[in-house]
Amino acid sequence: MTATSVTDSAGIPVYNPSSIKATGKSEMGQMDFLRLLTTQMQTQDPFEPMDNSQMVAQMATITNSTGIAEMNATLKGLASQLGGSRLGDAASWIGKSMLVESKIVAPDVAGQYIGQLTLGSDAENVSVDLVDGNGNTVRTIDLGAQSKGDVNFYWDGKDDTGETVATGPLQIKVNGASPSRVASWATIAAVQSPADGSASKLITALGTYSPSDAISLA
Repeated sequence: MTATSVTDSAGIPVYNPSSIKATGKSEMGQMDFLRLLTTQMQTQDPFEPMDNSQMVAQMATITNSTGIAEMNATLKGLASQLGGSRLGDAASWIGKSMLVESKIVAPDVAGQYIGQLTLGSDAENVSVDLVDGNGNTVRTIDLGAQSKGDVNFYWDGKDDTGETVATGPLQIKVNGASPSRVASWATIAAVQSPADGSASKLITALGTYSPSDAISLA
């Protein structure tokens, strides 16, 4: 704050409280507080210095003020790490299914293989082969004529007699079209929160993904 000069009838300057003008700062920050304490210690009367107990109290005040500021910064960092795509939101995804870009499809808890193709143009005769690790085609899914856009495919993991013939991941091979994207649904089994503070990962039968990799969630 600053004060304007006011004089009495004799021309002697006097103090006028009503003439005080605000500088625009309405509160004291941490640096202002520390600056005042430092100035007080530097300008003390050398013939009557503060005793040891006062000195300790002053230093403790400075230490506490700095420590509180550092603690607040740390808490803000933790809140940021646990927010958004980290543990808080991702943990609620456990047990759900996510659609991710992948040319491998794995069965869900009901043994169903479900995927999606994204076609850039119309196609006359589209089919999907599901191939095992030995290169054998376990199932061919005929999709027929399809329009441009997303096309879903599904198989229950059973042959024509109702017997289960597949229980593990299978490769997706598309015939009759060149999709711009091949994706499959995967069940989220667990959430991994790395010790280094990086974003959480979602663990599925297809591998480990970031929450941002999910095209859709069900």
